[in-house]
Amino acid sequence: MDKPYTYTDAFEELQTIVSEIEHGEISVDELSEKVKRATQLIHACKAKLTTTEAEVNNILAGLADDDVGPAKEG
Repeated sequence: MDKPYTYTDAFEELQTIVSEIEHGEISVDELSEKVKRATQLIHACKAKLTTTEAEVNNILAGLADDDVGPAKEG
């Protein structure tokens, strides 16, 4: 089972794979496995970004709700 990656871990590994491919450091025998791994990492990054976006939107919506409530007298 794959260990859960942070966004940073996944992105750094993805950058390494891309660099290896660009510089011809991967043999034809390894290429398919590296592309599959890159696809997994892209999905992990996308999922993390989507989750983070939803969390931030919920936080911002909560702040907007606070602004709409009754004014506090001070």
